[in-house]
Amino acid sequence: MSVDTSAMGAPLYDPERDGTAYVPPLDAALRLARATLAEKASANIHDHDAMMRAAVSLEMRLRALVAALDKEAGR
Repeated sequence: MSVDTSAMGAPLYDPERDGTAYVPPLDAALRLARATLAEKASANIHDHDAMMRAAVSLEMRLRALVAALDKEAGR
């Protein structure tokens, strides 16, 4: 019997699947990144689910912030 292991070890972000179509304005991306940092700062480090939610939220905000910075710099 074989086991499908394709989902095991799948990356959090796949540029082909998750490409960013919308890039927020830099001020909005920065404001949202700061808000997410403040929101997730109190997450319980011993709560696996809270850490996963924080990691995903922060990763998404960081991607948006980098995209906004690249857009403003003309890259």
